[in-house]
Amino acid sequence: MPELPEVETTRRGIEPFLLDQSILAIEVRQPRLRWPVDLPPNLAGSKVINVSRRGKYILITTHVGTLLIHLGMSGSLRVVSPQTPPKLHDHIDIKLTGDHWLRFNDPRRFGSFHFQKGDAHEHWLLKDLGVEPLENEFSGDYLFSSSRRRKVAVKNHIMDGKIVVGVGNIYAAESLFMAKIRPATAAQRVSRLAYENLAQAIRMILARAIKVGGTTLRDFVGSDGQPGYFSQSLNVYGREGQPCRECSSTLKGQILGQRSTVYCPSCQTFSGWR
Repeated sequence: MPELPEVETTRRGIEPFLLDQSILAIEVRQPRLRWPVDLPPNLAGSKVINVSRRGKYILITTHVGTLLIHLGMSGSLRVVSPQTPPKLHDHIDIKLTGDHWLRFNDPRRFGSFHFQKGDAHEHWLLKDLGVEPLENEFSGDYLFSSSRRRKVAVKNHIMDGKIVVGVGNIYAAESLFMAKIRPATAAQRVSRLAYENLAQAIRMILARAIKVGGTTLRDFVGSDGQPGYFSQSLNVYGREGQPCRECSSTLKGQILGQRSTVYCPSCQTFSGWR
């Protein structure tokens, strides 16, 4: 699934082609995505005034309301010319002035398109989301205070969208490795100092991934059709049984919250207060 860096990379890629352009028409070839696509007629003719992101949602704001787009498991947005014929899984075209179309492709159809009139952040998909990990309100103190009396694994804690948005499986595993914290450690047992290190690691890992264009995933390509390259520098994710890049110990895997995770038993020594 595209995670926050992939979504932010997509947002940055499409923004110059959408901002201050008018939506001429919207062609929905396949309305049956994760939820049925039901967009208001007056969206056609509106002008794009902002292209932002909330969690893993891309928000295209016009003067009549906001289009909320989620890429799902395998979705991508690309800017194409009007002469580009649609492929099998090209489900939606947003036709713009400036001789550009925004095209949504989604082989698995787990993505979604919603419309919100008024404040987009009041939409039911967004209103209960946690803090953004790249904003000032995200900190070690925040992670520490939100983790008290939480017995879930710290990896599950930072992947909880009501706590912090956009830290998916890949980046959670990599951040915990950088912070030297065992993924299975109970969230309530992690110290304030350890959470400060973890918050810093999350920021660094996400910023680095965004800078190089997101992680290469099998089904993800960026808005320019090129994959990201952050996967070349992954330390633990997807490397179970391989040697640690830092100490050469064999990386171990385990299941946490029905998700696989990989860690280094030698480098990730913090396992909570004893």
